[in-house]
Amino acid sequence: MFRSLRRALGAAAAALLLPLAGVQAAQVDPAAVAAAAAEPGAGYWHTSGRQILDAAGQPVRIAGINWFGFETSNNAVHGLWTRDYKSMIDQMRSLGYNTVRLPYSDDILKSGAVANSIDFSGGKNADLQGLTPLQIMDRIVAYAGQDGLKVILDRHRPDAGGQSALWYTSTVPETTWITNLKALASRYKGDPTVIGIDLHNEPHDPACWGCGDTTRDWRLAAQRAGNAVLSVNSELLVFVEGVQTVDGVSGWWGGNLMGVARYPVQLDVPGRVVYSAHDYATSVAQQSWFSDPSFPANMPGVWDKYWGYIFKQNLAPVWVGEFGTTLQSTVDQKWLAALVSYLRPTSTYGADSISWTFWSWNPNSGDTGGILKDDWTTVDTVKDGYLASVKAPGFPPSPGGSDPGDPGGGTAACTAVYTVSSDWGGGFNAEVKVTNSGSTALKSWTTTWSWPGTQKVTSMWNASYRQNGTIVTATNADHNGAVAVGGSATFGFGGAPGGGGVPTVSCTAT
Repeated sequence: MFRSLRRALGAAAAALLLPLAGVQAAQVDPAAVAAAAAEPGAGYWHTSGRQILDAAGQPVRIAGINWFGFETSNNAVHGLWTRDYKSMIDQMRSLGYNTVRLPYSDDILKSGAVANSIDFSGGKNADLQGLTPLQIMDRIVAYAGQDGLKVILDRHRPDAGGQSALWYTSTVPETTWITNLKALASRYKGDPTVIGIDLHNEPHDPACWGCGDTTRDWRLAAQRAGNAVLSVNSELLVFVEGVQTVDGVSGWWGGNLMGVARYPVQLDVPGRVVYSAHDYATSVAQQSWFSDPSFPANMPGVWDKYWGYIFKQNLAPVWVGEFGTTLQSTVDQKWLAALVSYLRPTSTYGADSISWTFWSWNPNSGDTGGILKDDWTTVDTVKDGYLASVKAPGFPPSPGGSDPGDPGGGTAACTAVYTVSSDWGGGFNAEVKVTNSGSTALKSWTTTWSWPGTQKVTSMWNASYRQNGTIVTATNADHNGAVAVGGSATFGFGGAPGGGGVPTVSCTAT
C-alpha cells in the first residue's frame, strides 16, 4: 500500500571517483547588506502562527527543490558526474526555486568518509577536489547562500543502505542521531543560509504519535532531538514530519500529522517548529482516495485531515517537504494540479501560504523522475510549469557565510596567464586564466596588465574591469572569486585594435 523504495537511484550512473576544495561566501558591501535587509528572507527565521517570518518579521515562503545524493553511497549530491555544482545551483535559482532541501545519511559524518562519482574534467567541480563529504556540503551551502537560496538539511537515512521506519537502528542508536544533528547545527551556526534541519525522513509503522512509548513515539523523539539542536544553535527552524498511522488511520510515510491536534511538538525555544508532510501520486503508490468517484474534488478534504488543518487553524506553519510524480497518468496530472492549488498561489496569497520543496531536482528518482531530464541539463518544462503559480521570490544573499570547513591560516596568492584566442587586425579575443598558487582558498582576485599600444577592452565576461590609459584592471565576478588551492578561474574579453601581443599579467588575491 505504501511507497516502494523510491531512492534506489542510479548511484552507479557514473563511476568517476573524486572528492573536492573551497568556495567561500563572496565579500558583501555593507551598503548592500543594509539594502538587502529590507528584502524578505534576510537572516534567521522563526514562526508565528501559520507563518514563517524572517529576522525582520516579514513573512516568507519556502518554494524549493530536493537535491539528493548525500544520503547514498556517493556521499555527495548526484549529477556531479555530469555537471558543475555551481551551474546547477544557478539553474535552480533561474527557474525560480528559492530553497534547496539536502537529504543526507549519518554516514557522511563518519571519520574517513569519501565522496565519489564527481567529474573534475574541463574544470568542473574544481574546488571540490580533496574535500570530505561534509566539506562538499559546506561548498554547496556557501554557493547557495551567495545565490540567494536557503538550505534545509534533511536527515534522510541512518546510513546509505536505506530508509528506516524509526529514527534509530541497531547500528545507529538515538545517541548517534542526536550527536550528529547537534554537530551539523553547530557547524552552520552563524550562517543563515541553513535555516533549519528536518529531523528524520518519513517515520512510519511502528512509529507512533502521542502513544507515550519512548521507543516508538516520534513526537517525543522529535522533542528530544529538537531541543538538542536548539541547545547549540537556537536560531534554527526544526522541521518535524508526520508518521504513517494515527488512531488506526494510515497515510503516506511521514505524511500523517493528525496527532498534532492533541499532541503538538513543544520545544524549549518558542517559534521554531514547522510541521512537514509528504504527499505523492500513483506513480509512487496507490491510495484509496485516487479511486474515489469524486477525485480530484475529494483531495482538499484528504489533505485537510492529514495535515492541512494545522495551517488552516493557524497552529503552525506547514511545509510539504516532498511531493512528486512522473506525471505520466491523467490521475497524476489531476493530483498535481489540485495539490498546487491547495498550496495557495503566491500571486493571490503571498507568503501566507503552505511552503514546499518538490521531489526532485534529480532525474534519477525511480518513481517520480525530476525537474531535470536524464541528461541532467534539460528542464522538464511541463512538470516545472505545474509549479509556476506557487513559486516565490528568492532571498537576499547571506552575508558573511564563511566556510566552516576551511582550515584557514594559509597564504592567499595567485598567478595569471594571458592567451590570445584570435586576432584579425581590427580586433581580438583573449582569455586570462587565474590560478590559486597559495596555500588557502581565495575569496577574491584582481588582475592587472598594460598594453603597449592603443588597445581598449570592448567587452568582458566572467569579470568586471576598468581601464585607465593602457592599464587594465579586471576583478572576479560574484560566481568565480572563490578558488580552491590549485584551482583556477577564467575570464575572457574582446578588444580593439589587434596586435597588442601578450602582456604580462599580475594577480592579487585575498
